[in-house]
This record gives sequence, structure tokens and C-alpha cells, in this order.
Amino acid sequence: MYSKEELSQGLDTAIVGKKFFVFDTIDSTNACARTLGDAGTTEGAVVVADFQTSGRGRLGRAWIAEPGENLLFSVLLRPRISIASAGLLTLFASVGVARAIERRIGEPVECKWPNDLLLHGKKICGILLENLFQQSQVAYAVIGAGINVNQRTFPDEISLRGTSLAIETGKSFDRKELLQTVLSELDVLYPPVQQGNFNAIVPEWIKRCTMFGKPVTVQQQNHTMSGIARTLNHDAGLVIETGTGLQTVYAGDVSVVS
Repeated sequence: MYSKEELSQGLDTAIVGKKFFVFDTIDSTNACARTLGDAGTTEGAVVVADFQTSGRGRLGRAWIAEPGENLLFSVLLRPRISIASAGLLTLFASVGVARAIERRIGEPVECKWPNDLLLHGKKICGILLENLFQQSQVAYAVIGAGINVNQRTFPDEISLRGTSLAIETGKSFDRKELLQTVLSELDVLYPPVQQGNFNAIVPEWIKRCTMFGKPVTVQQQNHTMSGIARTLNHDAGLVIETGTGLQTVYAGDVSVVS
């Protein structure tokens, strides 16, 4: 793993990436960032690891990544936003990471609800948002991301829907350069978000999502919902037109019905 000095060198950001915590191996970068948040660490701190022993994705799923091949990091932020706007932070992170990847590979990156990024229709990145609330406000937010960068093989059950930048482009990438690009993009987007203004984020996220207007199914534990994906509501819920009217979902696995 790169050192803190290497990651900081050449990085010109105002908030995001002003302090690094770097590990060869850690249980979870999000767990570490939450500890930093509880301790009062200034926002913009970034936790980076080569390998996670207990990496998690959405819904508590394990995040599988080979050591030294991918980007595993979490960013601690303290936006001045209400609980009602907290879910929009996932859209902010998705847009920032998508922009950064596009700058590095020169190809469009798709956003998939609720927290995935796709390249050529396969998942290359997952984002995990965890918030701490105090009264009606966000005390801090931890945005975790796992980007499949140079990993060339995946278990069969993952390779059907997951991939990496290296597999899709046939190239290897400097992980430090990619991380710095991600942090720079997040830093550029953050000032209005810090004040609760997502007016630029939501339209770009929607533009990057291809499921709207298409029939979808949403699997939620033992329940499946089907309908037409219409839009996002004010707090990033997915609005689906079903046979009984409009329904909003906040979690689940979404598949487009071909």
C-alpha cells in the first residue's frame, strides 16, 4: 500500500483527502472511519487499505477483493444536512467516483440504484453509506467505496455480474492516481452538498442511470415488487409504477426485465 506521504503528494484538495489513515490490512475501512468520526476527527479524512478482512457491501454482504489489486477506502464527512437528505449522499459519492473513473479510462460509467457503478453493464464499484444522526441532523457520514481496479479473476458467482477496470479495458491502472482523481472529484462536488444542496448531483445521477422507463423487479428479502422504474423521490428512494399505483423503495436488488 502507498504511504500517507505518497497519497498526499500532488493532491490539491480543500477538504477531501487532507488527512490519510493507511493500512495494509484492516477489518473494514468504514468501521475505522466511524471510529474516527466518533472521536471528532475533522471531515475529509480518508481511510485506505490494501485488504479488508471484514469488508462489507450493502445489506451486510461480504465484499471480496484480492489484496493489492483494488481500491478500498472510506471518506469521513460532516455535511450540514438533515436526516431527510442523508440518502442523497450516496448519489453524491456515485457521481464523484463515476466522473473520476471516466477521466482515467475515457469510457462512460453508469449509475445503478441504489449504490453501484457499472461499466459495460457489469459492476465495477459498490458504495456503502453509513451515517450517525444527532436529533434531526447528520453528525457525520462515512462513504465507503470498493473499486475493482486491477483484479483479473473473480469467483464464478461474481464474474457473471461483476468485473474490473483491467478486465474491461485490457489495461492496468495506477491505484494512487485513480484514488487521487476520485478524491479531487468529490472535493469539487462537495461544497454545495455540505450545505444540503444536491441540485447538481441528482440530475447527473439520473442521467447516468439507464433503468428509468423500463420494467424492473425489486427483490426485498422475501418480497418481490415489479413495475416501471419512474424516478427518484426527494430522499433518493426509487419510485416504481406498479399495478396498484406508485410505490417507493429504499433498499433491494433491482433488475431490469429484458
